[in-house]
Amino acid sequence: MSVDVPRRIVLLRHAKADWPQVADHERPLAERGRNDAPLAGRRIADAGLTPELTLCSTALRTRETWKLVVHELPQRPKTVYEERLYDAPVGQLIEVINETSDDITDLLVVGHNPGMHGLADALAGEADEDAKERMDRGAFPTSAFAVVTFSGSWKSVEIGCGRLTSFWAPHE
Repeated sequence: MSVDVPRRIVLLRHAKADWPQVADHERPLAERGRNDAPLAGRRIADAGLTPELTLCSTALRTRETWKLVVHELPQRPKTVYEERLYDAPVGQLIEVINETSDDITDLLVVGHNPGMHGLADALAGEADEDAKERMDRGAFPTSAFAVVTFSGSWKSVEIGCGRLTSFWAPHE
């Protein structure tokens, strides 16, 4: 596959988590999160986004989110549970994305804030005004996702390389 093909990255923040007396990595979804995650999945499907690969943080809340989202998609992408996505800064998130095979056109990343918001903002050298305004106004709430497009190899993903084309949040 040519490295000049258009590519999309869907950056999905995990659904609302509960706060029981467990380690942060093991926090489960709250009831609202279990309701919102399928909505995000339906919205991804309705938008015609068809990820071929999903990179998902190993935290319990991201894994639970992904299991609810994926059931709403028309086809199940390959899923890789990636420890480096947990509590990752933007630079580390970019490093993980840079490892994606150029056979992949659409990538979905399930992660945490502030990383997902920071990454969407950092990659968006350009933005559709409505998407940028909605993303910044809502501060990237749980179950929200942003879509960034770019052309080139996954190894070329860097700050400012893409265009923020859409943003969705369940309660806006």
